[in-house]
Amino acid sequence: MNNFVVTLQCNDVPGIVHATSAAIVAVGGNILENDQFTDPVTNQFCMRTRFETLKDQKAVRDQLESDLARFSPVLGVRLDDAHHRALLMVSTFDHCVAELLYRHEQGDLPLDIVAIVGNHPDCAPLAERYHVPFHEIPVTAETKDAAEAELRNFLAAYHVDFVVLARYMQILSPAFCADFSGRIINIHHSFLPGFKGARPYRQAYERGVKLIGATAHFVTSALDEGPIIEQDVVRVSHARNPKDLASLGRDIERSVLARAVKLVAEDRVALVGNRTIVFSQ
Repeated sequence: MNNFVVTLQCNDVPGIVHATSAAIVAVGGNILENDQFTDPVTNQFCMRTRFETLKDQKAVRDQLESDLARFSPVLGVRLDDAHHRALLMVSTFDHCVAELLYRHEQGDLPLDIVAIVGNHPDCAPLAERYHVPFHEIPVTAETKDAAEAELRNFLAAYHVDFVVLARYMQILSPAFCADFSGRIINIHHSFLPGFKGARPYRQAYERGVKLIGATAHFVTSALDEGPIIEQDVVRVSHARNPKDLASLGRDIERSVLARAVKLVAEDRVALVGNRTIVFSQ
């Protein structure tokens, strides 16, 4: 028996669910899980369905494409155990990439981490410990274009489905962001845009914040303003010093990023304009 995950996105009109269900029945399928939502802003209908059948992937895709053609959907058909391929990018902070590698090793992240790219060598020993290829691509103002060209070569060579910026402290070019729209996940502290620049936790301490948090989002050319995937916060008191805030910040950054990556890996996130539809477990 094969388990499939099918994702569908199109303009909302009557009959989509009926036609999808009929196509699944036509391939002898049994629906195990289904989520759907129509975004009132864009009128985009989004659906994620997991089902089992004895048919192979080609037969399933051919049936769905034929029966749903009149809706002109963006259609995804994936074997549930065929994992997406992710490339991680990092600079010097290792807490987020370490969390992803650990969860992957424990079987909690259903994806293939094919490589890690860093603009500094600091995380190379961590990558070696988890037997993941590490590639250093230094970036300066003069080499930025060449570095992105090299990165594009790695993405093609590793057949990467999406990229995770695990505290990668370089700004990607608008062209790169556009070419990989909806395929790059970033994490930042939720002080943005209030506390931009260096030492955000020192700034937060000086302003006496009562909440700190983190936001995982898709990357766009607008810095740290892409569609939000996952967020979380933790309360803090006046007794916390900047070092305490930074420690709490690391904890929440790595957990929020890991949850966001898992959602994307399981095809639970649909991108609709500047927003996301997230089908949680």
